[in-house]
Amino acid sequence: MKTIDKIPTGKIGRTGKLVQTGVKIGGNYLKYYGKKAFNSELTRDELDKDNASDIYDGLKSLKGSALKVAQMLSMEKNLLPGAYVEKFSLAQFSVPPLSAPLVRKTFKKYNGEYPENLYDTFATQSVNAASIGQVHKATKDGKKLAVKIQYPGVADSISSDLAMVKPIALKMFNMQAKDSEKYFKEVEGKLLEETDYILEVKQSKEISKACSHIPNLKFPKYYEELSSERIITMDWMEGIHLSEFAKQNEDQELANRIGQALWDFYMFQIHGLKQVHADPHPGNFMVDEENNLIAIDFGCIKQIPEDFYKPYFSLTNRKNLNDKKFFYSRLNELEILNEKDSEKEKKFFSEMFHEMFTMFSTPYQSETFDFTDERFWQHLTELSEKYSKDPELRRMNGNRGSRHFLYMSRTFFGLYNLLHDLKANVEINKFRVYL
Repeated sequence: MKTIDKIPTGKIGRTGKLVQTGVKIGGNYLKYYGKKAFNSELTRDELDKDNASDIYDGLKSLKGSALKVAQMLSMEKNLLPGAYVEKFSLAQFSVPPLSAPLVRKTFKKYNGEYPENLYDTFATQSVNAASIGQVHKATKDGKKLAVKIQYPGVADSISSDLAMVKPIALKMFNMQAKDSEKYFKEVEGKLLEETDYILEVKQSKEISKACSHIPNLKFPKYYEELSSERIITMDWMEGIHLSEFAKQNEDQELANRIGQALWDFYMFQIHGLKQVHADPHPGNFMVDEENNLIAIDFGCIKQIPEDFYKPYFSLTNRKNLNDKKFFYSRLNELEILNEKDSEKEKKFFSEMFHEMFTMFSTPYQSETFDFTDERFWQHLTELSEKYSKDPELRRMNGNRGSRHFLYMSRTFFGLYNLLHDLKANVEINKFRVYL
């Protein structure tokens, strides 16, 4: 794979790259409409494919939070056209890495020494490159190690990157700028936390220890003496990415076993620890030769405050969900409805969120749930399409819900998709024995 010798770190350089990308997209539209004039049956598939490719190419050269946005969007399989999902999913664990000279230069800048002075061996060619950092293989004192190095300038460019993508996000999610600041602050805060590798090591050790009793679940050991604010050193874990395992596995019992470990891991965090690994994409999980699930990245941890947890999960109970008075009171607690809403807005958003909570809580209604259930996924797809195209919603302010919805929704959407890819059937309440 081609390597990168330089990453634009200044606002001007990064903005310029996005402008170039915008020019390419404009050209794609001209080409599309030119062809459309001679062929009225032409679909948008080619346009989507060209745009997705150009946007991804622009973002992968910037890395950092700009590429992280693509990674997050790749999980929204029912929101974006397939061409975007396919291309953006590369941001999960397969992007062009830094070149060997830039790796050594970056390492010395962060740690004060070159890597060969700290490890017995260090491979300058990365084995895994993602949105915020890349991983290298190393050894020390007979141990195989994974060394994660953060890309230069990532932490310093988060605010400016978000400012650049904000207009796109506002349009995509039908949000009004004046009321959207709390959501962007939430994203900015989480991205800043993801660039703090000292915090990540602390979170990794705490959650690994707390979840160590859950069967079929493994974690690497972290080495603080070989880590810093922009470098993490941990055990090298042998295995394959969860997406690769899901594609090649044909053993239903094994799929259920891995899926159960994943479900129990998430439910234990949410209901026991009141915090959760809020980045459930396949690049953050592996499966080893003994068919254990390995969690390898704890940069994005979402704390779940009690005043959000209680109303949110109270609506997984269908009796509560269908109790109109109870439901309305919880919608107010969750900031979905407010006193300024008109009767029309109250009716529209209460019906919309009733449908959404019904869909989200479906797995909770039985002792076991098959995540390949086509009725469930059809409902999810239809719901996404219904509200993404609803002209009534576009005339209303889409800024609805507590800021905590952002990462909780992302967590459940990602978890459900992983379990669907695994074709897993899980015991919903089994996690309670580990609390």
